[in-house]
Amino acid sequence: MERVVQFTGPRTVEVAEHESEPLPPGHLRVRTRYSGISAGTELTAYRGTNPYLTRTWDPESRLFTDDAAGMSYPVVGWGYSEVGEVTEVSPELADAPGLPQVGDLAWGIWGHRSEGIVPAARMAGHRLPDGLDPLAGAFARVGAIAYNAVLGADIHLGEDVAVFGQGVIGLLTTRLAQLNGARVSAVDALDSRLEHARTHGATTTLNARTDSVAERLREATEGRGADAAIEISGAYPALHEALRSVAVGGRVVAAGFYQGDGAGLRLGDEFHHNRAQLVCSQIGGVPQALDGRWSVERLQRTFLRLVGEGRVDVASLVSHVLPVADAAQAYELLDERPGEALQMVLAF
Repeated sequence: MERVVQFTGPRTVEVAEHESEPLPPGHLRVRTRYSGISAGTELTAYRGTNPYLTRTWDPESRLFTDDAAGMSYPVVGWGYSEVGEVTEVSPELADAPGLPQVGDLAWGIWGHRSEGIVPAARMAGHRLPDGLDPLAGAFARVGAIAYNAVLGADIHLGEDVAVFGQGVIGLLTTRLAQLNGARVSAVDALDSRLEHARTHGATTTLNARTDSVAERLREATEGRGADAAIEISGAYPALHEALRSVAVGGRVVAAGFYQGDGAGLRLGDEFHHNRAQLVCSQIGGVPQALDGRWSVERLQRTFLRLVGEGRVDVASLVSHVLPVADAAQAYELLDERPGEALQMVLAF
């Protein structure tokens, strides 16, 4: 039997059981060991705010339409940070170069389910490197999201960069921006997360509730403001403060998943008068200027290599490893008491 996590309605989680399916040609079967919960994207489906619940995305026109919902409850098997053991490979793929084989640990995306049936094309090069803790494999995707945002910021050695939001992806962004040569100021509303930011490379930490963030950043940069800011919390007021914080012509990377109308975002203020650049970072692709050399696959593999080399610490970001039977409690904690959790991992 296969176990799968599903949302049956807003803030309602259950673990369902289904019969395992036969393995079709061109696929691998992977028995899940760990699956990391995304506290951003997944909570939009858990809370009922995800745009796909009210509108439909048309991949050809690249537009949302309001005629129907693109998905409905139950929302089954969400999740994009899995690692597990390959238990079956379609016969024609046996010993295929670069493809994980039976007994190998592999990372990828197959959702919060006890086993994944994954197309081989999506698993090429996804064998977990030797010596890497299996938990690290659950960070490949979130690490790539952070890495993509840092590439989008076009950081240069010695520049001042502000990172808004110090959840798991924000902390990884802080570390990667520092490795890229930036002097990083970390911004969050939770002091516990700001403490983590210091250990992940932040030179300065600012509390969004109690500090005048834009003013403090200008004071620290001889009045200029930050060269770049990365907003990764998905909160419109944070995006607005990021726009307030950058220098004239500075770049703001919007990497969060923003929900609903933009309350708190005033584009006629500093954005307009300081001619700030506002760019989107989304894991569906890399910055256009780098498209010839970089890809999402390269982001993921390079991030895991950095973890293996000890240059990025992911182990300290795992606050909870819970059995999949406790999935409902995991989402409730992330939703209602985010200060008590960082990376929540479901163990199968």
